[in-house]
Formats: sequence, structure tokens, C-alpha cells
Amino acid sequence: MIISTPPFCPVQFDDPDLLRSAFHATTDMHALWAHLRDVAPVYKADPGGGREQFWVVTRHADVSRVLRSHTEFSSRRGTILSVLDLNTPDIATDDMLADTDPPRHRELREPLNPAFAPSLVSTHDEMIRGLARDAIQRALDAGVYDIAHDTMMFAMSITGTLMGLPPESWERLMHVVMMTIAYEDPTYAAGNAMATVRQARHQMFEAFKEQFALRSRDDEHPDAIGVMRQMDLSEGPMTEQQAMVNGYVLLIGANVTTPHTLCTLFTQMAEHPDQFERLRHHREDLQIALAEVLRWASPVTALMRYAIQDVELQGQTIRAGEPVSAWLGSANRDERVFDDPYTFDLTRRPNRHVAFGVGPHYCIGAGMAKVTLQIFMEELLDMVETVEIAGEVQHVASHFVPGYKSLPVRFTPRKTVAAA
Repeated sequence: MIISTPPFCPVQFDDPDLLRSAFHATTDMHALWAHLRDVAPVYKADPGGGREQFWVVTRHADVSRVLRSHTEFSSRRGTILSVLDLNTPDIATDDMLADTDPPRHRELREPLNPAFAPSLVSTHDEMIRGLARDAIQRALDAGVYDIAHDTMMFAMSITGTLMGLPPESWERLMHVVMMTIAYEDPTYAAGNAMATVRQARHQMFEAFKEQFALRSRDDEHPDAIGVMRQMDLSEGPMTEQQAMVNGYVLLIGANVTTPHTLCTLFTQMAEHPDQFERLRHHREDLQIALAEVLRWASPVTALMRYAIQDVELQGQTIRAGEPVSAWLGSANRDERVFDDPYTFDLTRRPNRHVAFGVGPHYCIGAGMAKVTLQIFMEELLDMVETVEIAGEVQHVASHFVPGYKSLPVRFTPRKTVAAA
């Protein structure tokens, strides 16, 4: 996706384009969202081909309401806007963390919270710093270096460690994650969309099934998979099937935010060296700066809900049962909430970004992501003087994440590091 600023050129689109991954990869979506926020903030799209119509919600306040109000909008029928039929029943309803509403959502989530808590992630500080330094050093040594894959494996290495997945599986599982969220991208497609998603799910389910079988309910220091092995739900111990679908959604969620946000960090460091030079000397502002990088990146494009009852929104009546897509990427540029929303500002306060969602489904891995991203930023500021984009940038073809598939960079080492 093109991350752009005004003045915008008009974007021509048809409703099916909203589900077409290649359209998102090559289109100025921010221009399209700005138009919809102004003239049709709650818009009913008809993708055709026998697929169900769905609502497109683009303003910050409305996106927040759709995601926050579980009494009006349900997650039980799925939360990912899919090129497949939105009316297809979800096999994981009430079993998978993402496909639940409170109180069932709390029942699944609360035992898992400690496995991704910032305090636990911080115990792996040296490992995370080592991964960051290694990725940065590879780029420094190479001159021009395509760093996109390294950002994926940085995230996968941390997630794999916290979940207890064997290191030899990380590369393969990262590819499977990309098959799930970029099933129309030629790099990851394995046939048509349905075939690719099915193959990816099968491989991921098998990986978690195998690991679940290796865990014991008596493990003293369980990893995330071990926590699921020990979980008791209202109907009894968590089953193998429930562990497979929850491992699946946790792995995808943990490996979506970090890679795209890091690539966005590199592009903005190249474009705004003065802001990052100031940050280098004001490390106390790192968390404020990170919030702006997350707002700018908006690593999840949209999330789905289904209306539980008839709801009035911006003069439109959303009928009970209808699908509703909440566009986080649009909400994070809403002029009604952010002053100068198309200005990248590492000192921006307040910053009510929704990069991790809002409400009951606020990303369970948000704390983990913030810790790991801040560590990478610290190492980058210590080791790198300037960043240059040194080749053609390629975005992943996906309408779920606006990620990077290729990002050639040239890092200039800091003089103090070079002399060490």
C-alpha cells in the first residue's frame, strides 16, 4: 500500500476492489479513505460474484464504536475481511480467541495474558537486543540490503520463543503466516485463495497439534502452548482443537504488527532524519515516538464484526446480521481526531491511534510488540546514523496488512560505533 500525503489524486474504484489484494498493494488507499470519510463514512459495498455485501466504516469514532461495542457488533462469525464468502459459518466460533464475545472472550484471554506480558518479554531483553543488532549489522555490512525478510524473522524468533515453538520451524511457519494473510500474493499463493488458506491452516494446525501433545498439565514453567495445555474452560480442559485454533490466531497476530512497523520505521527515518536525530538525544520520548510510528504504519488494515441488532451509524441503518468492516488504517488518519494527520511527528501528543484495535479485542500481544519495537529502535539509534531507501520497494498483496515484501536499504554506521 502507498503511504501517502495530500494533495490526493482521485482514486477510481469498484466495490470488488476492496477485497482485491493487488488493489491494496498498488493503490493510494489513504486517498480513497479520505474521500470515503468525507462523503460516505458508512458505506455499503457490493463485491458481486454472489458474495455478501458488507459495510465499510472509515471514521475514527465509528471504527472505535464498532470494535468496542460487543453488545452491538459481534466477533463470533469471524474478524478478518475475506475474499471468500463472508456468510460462511466460522468453524472456530466460541473456541478461538478472535471469534468470541465477552464473557467467553475473557475466559480464553485471561489465562493467556501472562504469556505475552511486557514483564515476561523483558526477561528476554538480551536475546531481543541480539536479534536486533544482528539484523542491523547485516544491513551495515552489506551496503545495500533488503531488510524486509529480517523484520519478519525478528518477530517470528521472539514469538516462537514465547510460544515454545522449535527454532527449526520458524522460517516455515513465517511463510505459512504470510500465506494466510497474503493468499493472493504470487510469492505466497499455493493455487487459488481457498487452496492457499486451507494449506496454510493445515500446516499451522499440525504444528500446534504436535506441540500441544508434547506438553503436560504439570509443566512448572509453561510457555504459551503449555499454558493452553493447562487451561480449564467452563466445559472442561482446553481441547487439542481449541489449542490449534488459538495457536493459529496468536501466531498470526504476533507476526503482523512488528515487521510492517519496523519497515515503516526505516522509511520514516530515511525521510525525517532530523526528527530521529532529536530522538537520539531524548530517549525519554521513545514511547511517544513509537506511538506515532504505529499510527503511521497502521499494520492491520481492517477488522470485521457482525451487527447483533439494528444499529444507526452516520445516518445509515446497519441491519442485524450484516457484516461490518472497520478500517483502522483510515481511522488513524482521521482529521476529526488528529491535528495534521498526514504529518509524521515523533512528538505527537495526544495520539489516540487504533493500531492495536480498541475494546475487548485490543491486541493481546500489544505489550509484547511495544517492548520489542522499542528495543529495536534503541539499537537502531545507537548503531545507525542515517537510513537511505536504496531500491524498489514492494508491498505485500493483502487487504489485511499493508506490509513490505521488499525494502532495500543502505544504513550508514554511527561514527562512535564504527570507531569502537
